[in-house]
Amino acid sequence: MPTNLPPEYYNIEERYRDASTIPERIAYLEEMLGVIPKHKGTDKLRADLRRKLSKLKDAAASRKGGSRQISPFHIEREGAAQVAVIGPANTGKSSLVAALTNAEPAIGDYAYSTAVPVPGMMSFENTQIQLIDTPPLSAEYEEPQLLALIRRVDLVLLVIDIQSATIQQLEDTVALLEQHRILPEQKRALYGNDRSLTFKPFLVLVNKTDDAHLDDDFEVLCELLEEKPCPLFPASAATGRYLDALKQTIFDRLELVRVYSKPPGKELNLDAPFVMKRGGTLADFAGKVHRDFAENLKSARVWGYGVFDGQMVGRDHVLHDGDIVELRA
Repeated sequence: MPTNLPPEYYNIEERYRDASTIPERIAYLEEMLGVIPKHKGTDKLRADLRRKLSKLKDAAASRKGGSRQISPFHIEREGAAQVAVIGPANTGKSSLVAALTNAEPAIGDYAYSTAVPVPGMMSFENTQIQLIDTPPLSAEYEEPQLLALIRRVDLVLLVIDIQSATIQQLEDTVALLEQHRILPEQKRALYGNDRSLTFKPFLVLVNKTDDAHLDDDFEVLCELLEEKPCPLFPASAATGRYLDALKQTIFDRLELVRVYSKPPGKELNLDAPFVMKRGGTLADFAGKVHRDFAENLKSARVWGYGVFDGQMVGRDHVLHDGDIVELRA
């Protein structure tokens, strides 16, 4: 059975082969397991990778005197998606994560107050999205495990300060990531099928846009950046300006859709959607609900976008945000 692995898997596999340390190999194996689609065709591959991962973790533990130590840069996925909040020092990353989530990262007016990643959950309507506050990125701080974390996430939220050398912050951070072969998704067309590169959706958060007069500065910034490396969005972690709109923008940049399962003859629960990538099909949704549906699906009815209420659809029908699906096996 074909594995149908995504291009990103081969990018990570190449880095795994080049890795020279056990922690790096562990990080890349975890990345590979995170991007492999889960179906029968990948069962053997996933089992092989888990065996390799177990052996490497045992080796790492033995080198530590027999005690297992988990890297603080390994953040277990929670929620619908994982977002790395990155950027230079003192741009307000920690304040932003604290304002948007339940996390309590260290917040200080000095550089490098965040020493290790701190995760928190951001609520957007009926969906939870994981944000990860990270140590500052700079030429002086190039932690391989931080770069590996960035490669694993679903979205990179790059935070810069509108009140301090904004363009320099943006250009330096993007250049640093490109040196480590991490690029914004919209640059993919420039590099063809280079499997050594990792392309990620980016969103630049122009922080400290605290009041209306700084909106003008944001407009000027957008004009000066004729060729934007990725979309820009203004907000203020300190005053809360535009944070609700930022949540919507993050959700949109992740290209997620919420689909609701309606069991036959039962009430619909709108509090617990299944979250999928945009473009996902009925077959993808069935696999999320239960493996039995993926294998034994007989029929399905959909209420929502582009269909009449309760329309029968096939396995390749593309679902949209807010669709309601009734599966029958």
